Amino acid sequence: MNFTPNDLQNIVFKKTLMGYHTFQVEDVLEKVVEDLTELIKDNAKLKEKLEDSQEKIKYYKSIESSLQNSLIIAQQTSDEIIANAKKSGENILKEADLRAQQIIDESNKEVLGARFEYERVKRDVEAYKIKIESIIRGQLKTLQNLDDHDDKDYKAV
Repeated sequence: MNFTPNDLQNIVFKKTLMGYHTFQVEDVLEKVVEDLTELIKDNAKLKEKLEDSQEKIKYYKSIESSLQNSLIIAQQTSDEIIANAKKSGENILKEADLRAQQIIDESNKEVLGARFEYERVKRDVEAYKIKIESIIRGQLKTLQNLDDHDDKDYKAV
């Protein structure tokens, strides 16, 4: 770049008979055209870079948005998994408590059944004992009657 805005304002052209010095004006104009052409090219390059940067920003913002959505979904999924695990754990505990209560109830029924059976066997043994005692007493009476009858027969002879 040949000129700055301040340089252009401070240019003083030499005067000639027909106006300003032609070579000097043409030289300045040529340099201004070069500078302007270079500025236009730089401006176009910068616009391309700006557009490219804006496209990259859009791309990265879309990636950021996708990542944020993914994180939200992952958080929601983990929350659901935790909630489901808690529910599952509670259900397992409830089922275990219910099964334990069923086992206790069945055991209590078996104990009651065993007690009833014990009482029945005890009554049967008592009844059998009474029956045997009755039979033995009857046998004893029969033996005593035989002894008494034998004594009478023996005395009668």
